[in-house]
Amino acid sequence: MFLTVDGAKLYYEVRGSGPLLLIAQSGEGDAGRSVDLVDRLVDRYTVVTYDRRGLSRSERAERGRDVRLTQHADDVHRLLAELTDEPALMLGCSMGASIGLHLALRHPEQLATLVAHEPVSPALLPADRRAHHVQELVALRQVHRDGGLQAAFPEMARVLGIDPLRQETEPDLTPMPLTPQRVANFAFFIERDFTAVVQAELDVDMLARSAVRIVPAVGRATPPEVFDRRCALELARIREVEAEEFPGGHNGNTTHPQAYAARLEEVLRDE
Repeated sequence: MFLTVDGAKLYYEVRGSGPLLLIAQSGEGDAGRSVDLVDRLVDRYTVVTYDRRGLSRSERAERGRDVRLTQHADDVHRLLAELTDEPALMLGCSMGASIGLHLALRHPEQLATLVAHEPVSPALLPADRRAHHVQELVALRQVHRDGGLQAAFPEMARVLGIDPLRQETEPDLTPMPLTPQRVANFAFFIERDFTAVVQAELDVDMLARSAVRIVPAVGRATPPEVFDRRCALELARIREVEAEEFPGGHNGNTTHPQAYAARLEEVLRDE
């Protein structure tokens, strides 16, 4: 299905029955990126996934321009408005978590609970830490420009705390080969969405007072020094709550879908 929004046409999928749960994917993830996780949630939730503007089947009117996180948040606002009149549940992973935080500030009436798994939001960090991690993202983008995706993958894994050679996974995962579409999605993510991440500001005082139930989440295997984990822990400090631990690392939603779904249900049930 498609929804026309300001400057784009979004592709989205709706599966299952029960309370509405929107999943905003990480990085290059489109509507199908976390299919194994969705498969384990559809008996309890109406699960909505979508292709972020610029990815896969979603179309953009202005192809040469960068996007902003506020645009991404507005896309989710319009998608939720299309599907429900009730406050929804939302799982945001990585960049999806950053989008969720902006939605919680701009349209808090649309969210009952936001599980924010390791948001890539340097704006959450104190200034002395923020500059270093912003530079990491800027440098990663230059690595991609100089050497392409194969050069960027190792640096991206380091920055986000993902070690593909040591990463354990659950068995029988849906294969996700590096197709030309995924290569294009990664390129858009690094070249366009990184700008959105680096430039985005968050009103942390408003975030602290938001009426939305915001659950900061960290991956059990994510190294303590990487910035996405630090962002989640800083969000927990701002909200004066404990960060919830989830199976796997930064991308545990795709590497450990069964355990991740069970943990997500626990967290949502505690609201």
